[in-house]
Amino acid sequence: MLPLWVEEWLEARRAPIEDFFTADDAEGIYQRCVLTAVDDPKIARLLDKRPGVTRDAVLDRMRAQRYADAATDRCQGAVRTRYDHACMRLAEIREKHRRAAAATGWSWWKVCLALAGAGLFILWAGGLLALVVAVVVVAVIVLLLSLFVDVWVWDNLRQCLLAARWGAAWVTQRIETGSRAVHWGELLQEQGVEPVVAQLVRHMLGDDPDSVFIPDDYAGLRAPRAPDEIVENEAFRQMRRKLTHIEYGTIAVCGPRGSGKTTLLEHCVASAPFGLLAQAPATYAPHDFLLSLSVRLCEKYLRDRGCGVPEFTRLSPLRRLLRRTGKRIRGLGRWSAFAVPAGALLVLGLSAPVRSLYAQYAHTLADFVQRQAELAWNVVTQIWQGQAVVASLLVAFVGIAWWQSRRTAWFPRLLAKALAPAAVLLGIGLALVSVISVILDQQLITQVLSFRRTPTVLYPLVLAASLGMLWRFLAHLSFTDGHRQPPRRWHIAAEYLTRAVAAATGIAFLLVLVSDPRTYALLADPENPLRLAGIVAGTLLVRAGRWRPRPAEPQLVTRCRDHLYRLQTTQTSSHALTTGASQMLSLGTSHTTSISTVPPNFPALVEDFRTLLAHIAAEKAAPGKPVVIAIDEVDRLGSASQALAFLSEIKAILGVPHVYYLISVAEDVGAAFVRRGLPHRDVTDSSLDDILHVQPSTLTESRAILTAHTGKTLAGPYVTLAHALSGGVLRDLVRYGLQIKEMREKSQSYELAVISRHLIMEELSETLAGFRTLLSNQRWTDDTGGILSSFRTLCGYLRTPCPCTEGALQRALEDFAFRTDDDRSRLNDGELADDARQLIDEASAYAYFSLTLLDIFSAERLAHRAQQAAARGSDGDAERLAEARQELGISPHSARRLIKTIRIAWSLPLQPVTDPNVPQPRPGNCPLHSAPTS
Repeated sequence: MLPLWVEEWLEARRAPIEDFFTADDAEGIYQRCVLTAVDDPKIARLLDKRPGVTRDAVLDRMRAQRYADAATDRCQGAVRTRYDHACMRLAEIREKHRRAAAATGWSWWKVCLALAGAGLFILWAGGLLALVVAVVVVAVIVLLLSLFVDVWVWDNLRQCLLAARWGAAWVTQRIETGSRAVHWGELLQEQGVEPVVAQLVRHMLGDDPDSVFIPDDYAGLRAPRAPDEIVENEAFRQMRRKLTHIEYGTIAVCGPRGSGKTTLLEHCVASAPFGLLAQAPATYAPHDFLLSLSVRLCEKYLRDRGCGVPEFTRLSPLRRLLRRTGKRIRGLGRWSAFAVPAGALLVLGLSAPVRSLYAQYAHTLADFVQRQAELAWNVVTQIWQGQAVVASLLVAFVGIAWWQSRRTAWFPRLLAKALAPAAVLLGIGLALVSVISVILDQQLITQVLSFRRTPTVLYPLVLAASLGMLWRFLAHLSFTDGHRQPPRRWHIAAEYLTRAVAAATGIAFLLVLVSDPRTYALLADPENPLRLAGIVAGTLLVRAGRWRPRPAEPQLVTRCRDHLYRLQTTQTSSHALTTGASQMLSLGTSHTTSISTVPPNFPALVEDFRTLLAHIAAEKAAPGKPVVIAIDEVDRLGSASQALAFLSEIKAILGVPHVYYLISVAEDVGAAFVRRGLPHRDVTDSSLDDILHVQPSTLTESRAILTAHTGKTLAGPYVTLAHALSGGVLRDLVRYGLQIKEMREKSQSYELAVISRHLIMEELSETLAGFRTLLSNQRWTDDTGGILSSFRTLCGYLRTPCPCTEGALQRALEDFAFRTDDDRSRLNDGELADDARQLIDEASAYAYFSLTLLDIFSAERLAHRAQQAAARGSDGDAERLAEARQELGISPHSARRLIKTIRIAWSLPLQPVTDPNVPQPRPGNCPLHSAPTS
């Protein structure tokens, strides 16, 4: 068994390997391409969705000669010509080889093998000259025999050699033909078979092949706001242009709910060098909001700088001290458990060579240190006595620099950088000297060379250990890669088996090696401890050279931490002073002072926030990328007046240099900014610098979003359906994309007509149920209650749909959708209240919109009808359906007029009729009423 990664590699190259080994079989290459194309996921997921469209049916049709000719005709050219020429040449050489082999009575390959073996033996035994002489002698002998003895010997030998020659030519031509076949197979696969199979499958699917639902990966729709799932639309590009046109300022983002304002703000914050996204308070509290924003700003900056955020706990100072002390003790204990034994063993092993070094060089080092100390003392004395003026100035400057580095520590870092190269070079040199001393030791070299006479048992041990380690590595790769499939049982067994084999052979190798007296002599060299000490000392010097002093805490970090303490704690300071005299009588006084900090008020909080943000922006902002502060959900404050009042309170923090404020506001606030000065001015004139209207997405943008989130191409009709139901609002678009898959599973069908009908009916049922709840709050009389009857009847059909009531449901829906306000007035003797009339009009208009979607998507030949509708003008464009859904949120009357023009463009009836496209009940019993449906 091969490792999994080897199997995957072979599977990925299975087609070229098959084409190479079946190079002279053009029909086999074509059949292999057909199988590969049919099994491709893009084609396989289209199969078994409609009757007759199966894998076997596609294979049977592709075996027909006309489809084979259609596929090969697409690939005519130099590749096909070279492949055909190579196949013809291979057939010619094969025929010549067959005739030569048949013309001899001997076995040609045995004769050639014998001659080759004899030649190799002569070459090995006598060299090249002997081989040449032997060939000449044999040639002369064969020639004489053919002339004077018997001609059949020469003929048989000549035919054997000729067969061998054509055999070698056949091998060479076979390799070339295999290479040509690989290129031909790739071309036939990509340009010939795959397009023909795709066209054949679409033809077998019949009318509207795009209406077949193809299950895809919908993971992106479940997390549409993930960073790798974001699709840039016109709003993203417009925001990027606005950010590049102004240096800093406040930009309002307005649009309908669910249009993607929050996603846009998150993207802008994530792409900025420093950004913060804050949610506006649900209740109007600017002071609390600014307090929370200041705290989050400080915490975000501290985390970006890698500094800890202060924790404000309820523990007493003593308990916090004990907790920190316990943590330090536990860490020190764990470190000591390894450091102390390691240090003790290292000192014990290297004590003897170190002592010998000390005894040898102690006096020299002491003399050197004494001379340097005397020299330094003389310099200090001269400076003190004023004899070294330049040195005095230099020392004074060093003292000033040292004091100035108390916060930034630049002077210690400069010294560390200056001394680090010397320490690293000295450490590396010391370690290299220790290693080179081994190479220059003649005694050790002699002992190492003696290992050429190694015991024979070592060779199989080394070979087994190497093979075990190699196989363990391959088996480990087969199931540690996260992108591969889960491991099978034998892969894990191979991992543990090879690990045991490698460990056992390695231990055996070490035991055999250690048991050799020469190994002990090699390790027992008296200079080895000294060499090890040099290597250890060099390593410590290298590590010491990499040390850098910890930088001092930046001033802005300290300021943020102090600001957090001020905002989140109440600090109290008490001072007591007692004076007195103790004589016969006790006289004295006592004074106590208590100071408590006052929380910052709103003006002070605004000033501190602006100052702190300005310092952070000056540090963080990059050229062309300023800091971004995004404030979301301002439109949930309630009315537009409350949102404007909130903006008027917080506008004091706006206008910070190098800072963009992005504020999500309601559409009416954006409308107030657009009509600034007409006829009066409000807070938006002085608070906002620009505004961005996030419009609902177009059909093209919706297709790009759903395609990106589903991972594969979602069929066009389903994108149009989701776009029409959502009106281009991104949040609803994603929701309907998921519901399409849900309706597919619920209906157990892959047809657009069935899936769309289930989805539209379910949405209509939920919407009308909401309207019915609102209508229950209105006052009704016996005269005005007639309209509720039709409303209740329609809701009842929608709540419990079944096959035997499809016709009644259609008639009830048409009756409610087509009935206008004038029709209802004639049917009701009483007068409806204004609120009730408005609700009924909205519900009827939505039913009219849903009926239009049913008539469009639930009928057959959607693609053909869409082309006819588009030819009648812009009202037949699929984008009009989304516009009608958006118009429902403005006025039911204008929406009804727009829907009417859409129905005219699609040739749909404008009054209740019996719809011939209503799905007929399937034979059998109704699952709800247990009665036959036909």
